[in-house]
Amino acid sequence: MFDLISQYDDQLVDAFWMTIKLTVYSAVLALILGTVIAAMRVSPVPIARWFGTAYVTVFRNTPLTLIIVFCQIGLYTSLGLRLAGSGPKSLMENNFRFAVLGLSVYTAAFVCESLRSGINTVPLGQSEAGRSLGFTFTQNLRLVVLPQAFRAVIAPLGSVLIALTKNSTIASAITVAEASFLMAKMIETEAAVIEIGAIFAIGFIILTLPMGLLFGWLAKRYEVAR
Repeated sequence: MFDLISQYDDQLVDAFWMTIKLTVYSAVLALILGTVIAAMRVSPVPIARWFGTAYVTVFRNTPLTLIIVFCQIGLYTSLGLRLAGSGPKSLMENNFRFAVLGLSVYTAAFVCESLRSGINTVPLGQSEAGRSLGFTFTQNLRLVVLPQAFRAVIAPLGSVLIALTKNSTIASAITVAEASFLMAKMIETEAAVIEIGAIFAIGFIILTLPMGLLFGWLAKRYEVAR
């Protein structure tokens, strides 16, 4: 195992760094989009609620591989949509950005549902108090409801982030050179399949275990007292 690590050390670092970048960029976009969709799901406007429900239903029940492949083949190859400029690395940059797009829109559905469950834990009297102060729906949501909802769902959001980290391996379907893409290349050229699998399993444990511990601590630290 250690011989393999020393032989592929630079490639392993680059591959896991790519996994980290996929996770961070996708997590930020998914959190923003998921928050917007959650707001739409509890909106008093019927068409907004319908759109939010339709979004969650479609993306939560569509395989992630299909979403990412569609982003690359459907949007880039068929429709000619580009997310990066021209140049020798444009294809690689486009694939990376389409992978981030696919991971984000997929994960946003789960962020939305986690946040919606948090919104449902906020006592109705809190919202009524906000309305009595003259807050609009958006102000009430931003100043009163969402801060409490986020505190209530820190642990579930941590689980979504951990799942996103592992789901980033799907990006290899459009040749993004993250960890699982390198693992497949190593298996093709090396006979030590078990050792290769162990290396990448340990790598993902190193990435995800601190996340679980951090979000577990944050959930206890900032949990809403009832």
